[in-house]
Amino acid sequence: MRILLAEDDAMLGEAVQKSLSRTGFAVDWVRSGQEFDSAVSSHHYDFVVLDLGLPDDSGEMLLQRLHAKNPRTPVVVITARSGLQDKVTLLNMGADDFLVKPFDLDELTARIRSIIRRLPADNANAGAAVHGLLTLFPLKFVATWDGKPVPLTHREFWVLEVLVRRKNQVLTRTQIEEALYGWGEEVESNAVEVYIHMLRRKFGASLIHTIRGVGYQIAPLHQDNPARPFDALMPLRRLPLESA
Repeated sequence: MRILLAEDDAMLGEAVQKSLSRTGFAVDWVRSGQEFDSAVSSHHYDFVVLDLGLPDDSGEMLLQRLHAKNPRTPVVVITARSGLQDKVTLLNMGADDFLVKPFDLDELTARIRSIIRRLPADNANAGAAVHGLLTLFPLKFVATWDGKPVPLTHREFWVLEVLVRRKNQVLTRTQIEEALYGWGEEVESNAVEVYIHMLRRKFGASLIHTIRGVGYQIAPLHQDNPARPFDALMPLRRLPLESA
């Protein structure tokens, strides 16, 4: 799941980004209203953490513009305002929750997860990616094969999701890395190869094709049986869930 964090305070922004990244989220951090609008226009975000006190634009206006473009995007507002009327106004404007500064980083993560759990089933499943018997539910971090859950780490899930959603394309390693890491995060040189290897262990060697010298592509559906994506799918291994 990709989160957009809007916070101009360098110390707090860095702390929030690191905390959310450790729990498995990909976090893009912006520090101004202009950067916020640019990010929302050029990327899809599953969740937004929005500081009301950005230097060049009001948080209320950013919230309105966000929901005009993406009305279903959940938002947690972080603010120094603690008055009852401020809270009522924010909730009426479409914020899903708010935290008053200073706040505990674990509480922020817990509130994000709570909002995700409360999403209506049709909303939570609306973004599902399907490829034959494989179904991915990005808001719930759930992958199923023929209706049975397959345990994946968060980043294994993201690699598989980006390949399925762009199944008619060959993706370079750089393109896949963009789905895994927020801006400014350090990327290990062989990270993508490791996640591809783990996905092949869990689904079978023919799950993902390597296009030599270019990148990777999800295996096409079997011509004789469109419900079966892979020509030589191995029995699914019930591997323990690893940390992201």
